[in-house]
This record gives sequence, C-alpha cells and structure tokens, in this order.
Amino acid sequence: MLDIQFIRENRDLVAKKAKDKGIKIDIDELIERDKDRRGFIQSVEKLREKRNELATKAKQAGKPSPEDIAAGKEIKEDIARAEASLDETESAFNDLLKAVPNIFPDDTPLGGEEANKPVKHWGEPRKDIVKDHLEWGESRGLIDFERGAKVAGNKFYYLKGPLVELELAVFQFGMQLAAKKGFTPITVPHLVNTETVSGTGFLPRGEERQIYKIEGEDLNLIATAEIPITGYHADEIIAEKDLPILYIGLSPAYRMEAGAYGKHSRGLYRVHQFNKLEMYVFCKPEESAKWHEKLVEIEEELCQALEIPYQLVRIAAGDLGAPAYKKFDIEYWSPVDKAYRELMSCSNVTDYQARRLNIRYRDKDGHVRYVHTLNGTAAAYSRVAIALIENHQNADGSIRVPKALQPYLAGKESL
Repeated sequence: MLDIQFIRENRDLVAKKAKDKGIKIDIDELIERDKDRRGFIQSVEKLREKRNELATKAKQAGKPSPEDIAAGKEIKEDIARAEASLDETESAFNDLLKAVPNIFPDDTPLGGEEANKPVKHWGEPRKDIVKDHLEWGESRGLIDFERGAKVAGNKFYYLKGPLVELELAVFQFGMQLAAKKGFTPITVPHLVNTETVSGTGFLPRGEERQIYKIEGEDLNLIATAEIPITGYHADEIIAEKDLPILYIGLSPAYRMEAGAYGKHSRGLYRVHQFNKLEMYVFCKPEESAKWHEKLVEIEEELCQALEIPYQLVRIAAGDLGAPAYKKFDIEYWSPVDKAYRELMSCSNVTDYQARRLNIRYRDKDGHVRYVHTLNGTAAAYSRVAIALIENHQNADGSIRVPKALQPYLAGKESL
C-alpha cells in the first residue's frame, strides 16, 4: 500500500494513477476516514492523559476521593467508547487504504494490454510450419489432459518421459544461473495464510480472482513462490548490511485462471497448476531501479541460453495490476500462432508489499525504513515447454536440446 502521508499530499496524482490502472478507488472517502481516525487517536490520547493525571492525584493523596472515583469511572467509559469508534474507523480506513494501487512512472504507456510497448527483439522468428505443442505431445503420449481431467478436472494434465527430464534440466540450469548471480535457492510452503496473500496483492475481487482457498482453513494455495517469499521477512527489521537479499524460489503455482475466458489458452499455455522458478529481491529503495534492470537482464540471459526468440515488452498502466510500479514482460515467438506470447514477467513493486507486510530495514543512521521488493520469472515450465517444442522442433519431430541444457540431460542433443 502507499504511505498515507504521500496520499494526503498527492491525492489528485494518486486518484489519476489509479484511474489509469483501471482500478476504482474513493480517494475522498479515504481522506475523510483518515481525518476521523486522527481525530479519534487524539481523543483517546487526551482521555488516557486525563486518566493518568487522575491516578497520579489519587496516589499523592493516598486515597481517591468519591469524586475522583466517579470521575475515573466516567473517563474509563469515555475511553472505551472512543477506542471502539477508533477501531471501527481504523478498520474502514485500512480497507480503503489497501484498495489504493501503487503508482507508476510518468513514461509508462497508457491504456490496457493493447498499449503494451515492445522495446527490444532478440533472435530470428521461425517461419516454417511446426506441430502445435499439444498435438506433438499427445501424439507421443507425453502430454495427457484427458487423464488429468479425469482425476482433477479441466486444464489439469500429466507430463511424461522426455518432457519431465526437460523440465528438470530447465530448472537445474535456471537455479544454477541465478545462484551464480548471488541468488540463494529456496523452497517454500505451498499453502499460506490470507494475510500473506493479501499482503502481496494477490486477492483481487471478482472475475480476476486467482487464488484457491482451502475450505474451513485460513490457508490458500500459492499462485507463485513470490507470495511465501514476500511473507518470509514479514514483521521483521533487516540490517542494512544484509541487503540486498536475493532468493530463487522453486515451487508449484496454482491458479484458478478466473476471468481468462476468451484469452489464448490452448494446451499448456494457461493451466491450473505448473512448476515455476521465481527470482525475488529485497533491497534499499534507492537500489530497486537497478535491480529491476538486473532481473530483466537475467531473464534475457535465460531466454538466449535456451535459444528462444523473444521480444521485451514494457507493460502499460492498465495492465500493471495493483502492486506493480513498473513491469516488463518477455514474450516468446510462437511459430504456430505467428505471434509473441507471454513467457516471463518482471516487476518492481517498490514498497507496496513491504508496507502491507511490515518489512523494514534499519539504515546506518538508525532510521527504520521500508524495503523495496521485486520479482521476476526465471522459468514457468508449462510455457517454457511450449517455446522449446515449437522453436526447436526438427523435421523428424524430435526436439533439439539447446547446448545450455545438454549437460543436465546426459549430453543428449535431441529428445
């Protein structure tokens, strides 16, 4: 969430940025609730001060007078009423504050998904005809959606044989590349409480809901390792010398894909479960722009090592979502679709998540400040598999293995 002081001083800017993101907020109601909240805080503090003065007077007298006892009882009742009003107002205030999205830089393209702006291309897009990944996989018995639906429902699936070996190779390569860049490998809980999900900004309402909720429990299946990694340092004060903290998380990702009707979703492209490597950074505010660039560079290095043609895209305001301040996507070239499709994303979230989950650091002068957090996809295998099958498909139907992955596949040059 944003700093309320920043909102007070920039209410028109915050309202406009939210509108450009396509997120409806009531800035006037928020400011009004903020005024009420501060008023109740002052009232409670004055009443407590009055109670303390009365207690001091009684202590000095050795015994409270009947008048003091009556006054003390009245003050106690007044405090209880004021605290109840404060709690109610503060709850409404916090709900309104949490609904305010992060702002974004002025050079961000305006508009929705159609306004996303390609800023770089790499590799030569393949133009010859290849088999669709689903046709290729099903004909070999390596992708099975039919049995996945039998045991779990639509858009669940099985992968077998070489595709599993390829997945392990991709993750080993990605993990080791990130480790060389200073990232610490981490595995995470696959279930997290609602506070953690909400704190990361993954609980949008309505048709865009993504999170699977466990009935009767305050537990949710994670949509990405970003969620539990963010929560790892919740309510902590990190020493400045320990920043930046870099993690590379391996986990499944579970997504309802609600609201995805009509979007490209063939085969493995949009599914309810897939395995994923996620890079994550906790850093000082003045370093987050630099780390955003570094994360994008690592994503590009991964794509180039896998020999996947791609374009780098600057995400427009209306496609950013609530938490992101600035975001890039990497889109792989699909020879089947003759189009670029999303493969990776990389976001600078600034202090939006850190404020919601109270993640801070103490600087060299002793001041406590909120960290900035960033996240970037290293490999979402369901889509990496499509990109590799389509872009490295040989005339005989085999799949050429990029040189970077061959050491993890016992030197195999094709699958």
